[in-house]
Amino acid sequence: MADTAVIHPKFHHFNLKTTRLQEMIDWYATVVGAEVNFQDDVGAWLTNDAANHRIALLAFPGFVDDPEKDTRTGLHHSAFEYGGFAELNASYLRLREAGIEPAFCLDHGMTFSYYYKDPDGNHVELQVDDFGDWEASGEWMRTSPDFAANPIGVFVDPAKVADAAAQGASFADIHARAMAGEFAPPAPPVDIPSEG
Repeated sequence: MADTAVIHPKFHHFNLKTTRLQEMIDWYATVVGAEVNFQDDVGAWLTNDAANHRIALLAFPGFVDDPEKDTRTGLHHSAFEYGGFAELNASYLRLREAGIEPAFCLDHGMTFSYYYKDPDGNHVELQVDDFGDWEASGEWMRTSPDFAANPIGVFVDPAKVADAAAQGASFADIHARAMAGEFAPPAPPVDIPSEG
């Protein structure tokens, strides 16, 4: 008789199809520190830690870009998590200097998240846990009426957030001020569909 217990494997990598192999390699190297473990004419396997690969890129002949990509079903984004807000903010400042700006930024309540678009238009979320503790943030998601009322969260302007951090604001203070709308951009950078 087979064991029916679910074994929980850890997430290992994601694979993207591309028509811009080298541009994608360079972008992921800049944004998340990915290095190529192997590359040929039709693909590359990159990692930013000890795993053999975390990002796979396939560039088979015949691939074409989809001009309707943003309105098609499929993967919305991949995400990378930092150990703390200082790392997220430092990465934002470094990438801004390199000319890479987030498409939009949100305080979801359980994560502070900056969404970037890679050269193929795939969203990549760089995030930090607002609680610094997965157990606490998971419990907040399950039980918070605030999250139930607004699971997307509030938009933030990362430049305003960086300015507050430079003035010595703690992350707890930044998070509270973000949720209160203090760091909102002048207009929502993307439309979030509402129910019904």
